[in-house]
Order: sequence, then C-alpha cells, then structure tokens
Amino acid sequence: MREQRSGGRSRRDLLRAAGAAGAVGLAGVAGCVGSGDPTGTANGSGTASDGSSTSTNGGGGSGTSTTIAILAAGSLQNALSNGLEPAVDVPVNVEAHGSATVARMIDEGKRDPDIVSVADVALFEEPLSPPWHSVFTSNAVVIAYNPDTEGGKRLAEAGSENWYDALASDDVRIGRTDPDQDPLGYRALFTLELASRYYDNASNLREKILQKNQIFPETALISQFESGSIDAAIAYRNMAVERDYEYIDLPDRIDLSNPQYDEEWYSTVSYTLPTDQMVQGGLISYGSTIRKMSDAALDVFAAHTTGDYLDEHGFLLRDQFPMYEGDVPQRVQRATGGSGGSESGGTQSAGNRSGSTETAGPQSALGGSSVELSSTVSDITLLI
Repeated sequence: MREQRSGGRSRRDLLRAAGAAGAVGLAGVAGCVGSGDPTGTANGSGTASDGSSTSTNGGGGSGTSTTIAILAAGSLQNALSNGLEPAVDVPVNVEAHGSATVARMIDEGKRDPDIVSVADVALFEEPLSPPWHSVFTSNAVVIAYNPDTEGGKRLAEAGSENWYDALASDDVRIGRTDPDQDPLGYRALFTLELASRYYDNASNLREKILQKNQIFPETALISQFESGSIDAAIAYRNMAVERDYEYIDLPDRIDLSNPQYDEEWYSTVSYTLPTDQMVQGGLISYGSTIRKMSDAALDVFAAHTTGDYLDEHGFLLRDQFPMYEGDVPQRVQRATGGSGGSESGGTQSAGNRSGSTETAGPQSALGGSSVELSSTVSDITLLI
C-alpha cells in the first residue's frame, strides 16, 4: 500500500522506531498437558468448522508433544500467529473468533483452551467469571480504507474532518462486525453515537451509515479490501497497522482509547445483546487468563501478555500493563515481572517496562466500576 495520506497513518511511519520482536526467551518447555488442537490438525494451519482461522506450531526442536491452546479475540489472531508463536518454544495452537463468541464457546463447553484472551474484560465478569485475569493491552477504533478504490479515495479526501459525511454517502462501501458476536461490533456503534454528539454538524450517524449488509466476521473484515467487497471498515487500529492499510485516526473522545474519557463520556453509550445483557461503553481493554495452569501455559501466557510483539502489531500499551483483577497466583505475577507477596483480590499492577508499580484498574464495560485508571499516566504509550 502507499504511504500516508489525508489524515491516515501508514504502518511504515508507525514501525520506524520499533525494536525486534519481543518475548523471545520468556517461554520454556515444561511437560504439562494442553487442550490440543480443536481442528484436528497437528502442524501448520487449519480452519475451524465455522470458517474461522486456526493455526498450530509443531513441536519443532523441543521434542515435546505439549501444545498450549489459546482461544482468542479475532483482532489478536494475526499478532498471536505471527508475533507470539515464533517467539516461544512451546507449540501453540491459536483459534480466533469474535470475543462474545469465544465466551459462549467456553461457557457452552464447546472449547476448553489453556488460555483465553478477549477484547473486552467485561466478558470475564459474565459469562466466563474466572478467579483472576490480566488486563494487558488496549486499542482504538479507526476508519481503515483502501486508497485504491473510488470509495476509498473519497474517504481519503474527506479525511479526519469529514469522514462521517463520506461514510454516510452511497459512494463508500463499509464493512463492520456483528455487535452480537464481538466487542468491535458494538464499539463501532458506540463510536458513531459518540461522534453524533461530538461533531456539531453530525446527527443520527448510526441511522445514516449502518446497514445490515455491512457485517463481516472479525477475522475476515480487513481481507474484504483484497476481495473488493468494501472500501472502508470501522476497525481496530491494530487491524490496519499490521496489514499496512491506510486509516483515519479519530478524536480520542470517540475512539475509546483514552482513560480520561472513560467514566464520564464513554460510559454514556450502551448496547443490549440478544441475551438481554447490557454492554456499557468503556475504555478498550483486552484481558487474558490461564484456565489450565502449567509451566508451559504460564510461559506462553507471560510472553503473550508482556511481549513487544503487541507494540509492533499496533496495539496500545500503558505503563500499568499488565494489570490484574482477582486472586492472582504469585507465580503468575513473578512470571510477568510482578512483585511477590500474598495472593490478593482487587486490581494489581504487575510491573512494566518503565518500572512503574502504580495500581490501576479498568472500567467495566457492563457498568460495574473497579479501581479507576489514573489519568496522570500517559494516555496512550505508542511503541509501534
């Protein structure tokens, strides 16, 4: 793709200061049992029965048959497969879906992974309810576009000032994800609703822009650019960065990335799922937990939640990450750079690359507020 234009940002600019892929050496092999490959493939990559992408690493030179299964949010798929897997010594199987689907699959007993990672920590309140989880990265909603199509060119010309007018026109084909299946879907709705309030000359953007035929699976959203099905997508920043697509940065009052606007602004929008569960707007917070504790799973988890590959794939890091909620095992804190001490409930900072030990916690997207994230730290620390 070409370089930056009209309010977009190219991956080349973002990656200029990036280091080599991190997390190397964090993962060692220990003999414990993972959940295996749900697709039945032993090596290489496979496809789940619903068409979602899965991938596995063979034992390589480790001489072990242990495979750690990760069931993850669709927006993490590329980063885990191309950033995490090559950086660890343990064979890893990654299966990705929308986070709400991930939660349902586990809740209904259809999957039993070693590690589960979702794009909204609210799913760890309901339906998953693990005893503890890590909050390890964040993201931002952006408008990604294909500058080589007529609709994409129109959006590029509209830029960061008038992107919503371009999306509301019939000339731009839009893609988004299903709000009933993953957080990106309902966060797209939140962004449009907040934008309707933020801009003076914009109103009812959800009604003007959204149509049913715009919905695609999260794992296939950006690939619709290649097929020519869409000109633009309401996507996460990392999805555009890691695929080198142009995108328009949105004001942080509407992109769900800034802790400063979490409680008093983001939380004023909501969406009701088909289960009658109300999802409240909030800061984008990715969470992960180990469901089957083992040395191998712990090594992979440590690399997963602290690795520099997250920076390079366009995710947002803050000084507090990783943070913990619930009764966090001491060995987990030690493996991820946290301090020792007794297991504790509540939110804990597990230490970080900058040396901060500030305690903070995410705003629940279901309305239950935990410890507030400090607005005195850098709102967005970009190392991409």
